[in-house]
Amino acid sequence: MKHQHLFLTLFSMLMLSIWPVENYAQRKNAQPHQPEVITTNISGLGTEIIITVTPGESHNHPMMSVWTEDTAGNYIQTLYVNESVAKGFFHYADNSEGKWMPGPMIRPSALPVWAFKRGIRSVDGHYMPTQDQPIPDAFTSATPQADFILQTKTDKPVTGKFKILFEVNQSWDWNGFWTNDKFPDDEDYSSSAQPSVIYCAEIDPRISDSVYRMKPVGHGHPSGSNGNLNRDLSTITTALDIYREITVKIIR
Repeated sequence: MKHQHLFLTLFSMLMLSIWPVENYAQRKNAQPHQPEVITTNISGLGTEIIITVTPGESHNHPMMSVWTEDTAGNYIQTLYVNESVAKGFFHYADNSEGKWMPGPMIRPSALPVWAFKRGIRSVDGHYMPTQDQPIPDAFTSATPQADFILQTKTDKPVTGKFKILFEVNQSWDWNGFWTNDKFPDDEDYSSSAQPSVIYCAEIDPRISDSVYRMKPVGHGHPSGSNGNLNRDLSTITTALDIYREITVKIIR
């Protein structure tokens, strides 16, 4: 019995001495997290742009779009739209039978500033893409799950200053101002809650390898009735923490 006790004691000591080494080796060999890389507009002949997006504490599968404008605010082109918006097809589209089912769906409140800037009107009067009028595959991908890097190009070389804008919206993110009963008869608002947030950075392509941090500059219409940029962000709370940081780098 004494020998058995001694054996168990020595075996336990041996395991304790080995475990930290093994645990350290596992940590050392673990692969570091790599952000998802999304590449759009591969055939573009213009300026190469890298946008790095870091999620914040409120991130939960948001919808998003990225586009360019001149310094006067005139729309130039779309660089990226997440797939559900781009195709007008959502995985959670119909709950009429008590279970969410995928299907076609138009969400005017999702990204209204981008949609109106793009200016392509669907047959039902909205400016959002539809299954009949989708965004080309070259400018879209499945919604990124966390942090990601967007590698994209403009269609044509850009020589003067221009703007990159990033619109993001996350469904059902109610707060003390944007409550679920604020507009009870507005179906488009009911799925949006806090309106979309727009980030912007003014870019000078003549300065290579510069990194620009995008800043929130306003929000969209809560039900997508127009494409106006409302610069009052005082009522926006958690929607400002969907992303912790968005940076832009120009490659020459």
